[in-house]
This record gives sequence, C-alpha cells and structure tokens, in this order.
Amino acid sequence: MDRIKEGARIRREVLGAEYAARAEADVDSFYRHFLDFTIEHCWGNVWVRPGLERKTRSMLNLAMLSVLGRWEEFEIHVRGALNNGVTPDEIAEVLLQAGVYGGVPVAARGFQVARKVLREQGRLKPAARA
Repeated sequence: MDRIKEGARIRREVLGAEYAARAEADVDSFYRHFLDFTIEHCWGNVWVRPGLERKTRSMLNLAMLSVLGRWEEFEIHVRGALNNGVTPDEIAEVLLQAGVYGGVPVAARGFQVARKVLREQGRLKPAARA
C-alpha cells in the first residue's frame, strides 16, 4: 500500500476535499516534508487501521486535542468528526468528559470552538426551555 496516497485519500474524506485542496495549494518545498510525514504516518498508518471506526477516532482526537489545548487542530477535527458521523450531542459529551478529567476551562473553550463550527455548518438547534 502506498501510505501517502492512501493517507491523502483518508485525510480528504475526513477533513473534507476543500480543506485538503487549500492545504495542498499552500505547500512549498520546506513544508512538504511535514505534510508528507503527517499524511503518511497519521493518516496512512494509523487512520487506516481496522481496530477503531473513524467516528471513534474522531471522538478520541477531540478529547485529546481539547485537553492539550490545541484549539486550531481541534476546530479542524470538529469538522472531521461531523464528516465521520459524530453528532453535536456526542461532541458535547466528549467535551464534558474532557472537562471532568482535563478541567472545566478545557470544556468551556472546547464548547466555544465547537459551537463556532456547528453554527457555520447550520448544525445547532434551539435549546429547549427549562
């Protein structure tokens, strides 16, 4: 298997063709080293494994990225999680879990970032009144 080719395919499917095309358009000879590394090892080695469904991998990414405070990557992976079938309610549950173990400020920021993406994608519904 060509890990870069397969990794690029999975990355495109998860993060979206538009995101992948924008990232590729901005590559120069220096950044190519890092992009190929992540495509081969993250996407072409780990994401292709049969042990976890993409939805589960996405939820794990959201939990880890939020606790690490990697908000730019978190935002990208919220979009990927939605592409992988993770629902807004499941994203909320992941963030509540991360908040318990990583701290309430982590959950607060995660909700803010995820809410921005969910709004952009028209995925928020009005809250029920108490």
